[in-house]
Amino acid sequence: MNIEEVRNFALTLPGATEDMPYGPDWLIFRIEGKIFLHIWLEAPEPTCAVKLLPEEGAELREHSSAVCPAYHLNKVYWNDLFLTDLDEAFIRSQIEKSYHLVLSHLPKAVQSKYKGA
Repeated sequence: MNIEEVRNFALTLPGATEDMPYGPDWLIFRIEGKIFLHIWLEAPEPTCAVKLLPEEGAELREHSSAVCPAYHLNKVYWNDLFLTDLDEAFIRSQIEKSYHLVLSHLPKAVQSKYKGA
């Protein structure tokens, strides 16, 4: 998967928006204003950062060198996925997990807008 494919997939998630609050070299994806995906366009290797539960992220890091603590983010929750080293289905599933994790922390009234997403 490349950066453009990640971007296109993220934007298919209900309510997902994209912006560049940190400048032109970062793409940020949000649900209801809360970030679920970072892409650093100037990274030495194509990566994206996803938010996962701490135990999930730690387990993935133990089992794959293509998952590591995210650059410039809270390393307890944020994990960089090296796009050229991972299967497309795996990357998509981690982006979806990140999206749903962030969505699960929003107020119930907001969550109800995205039931079945």
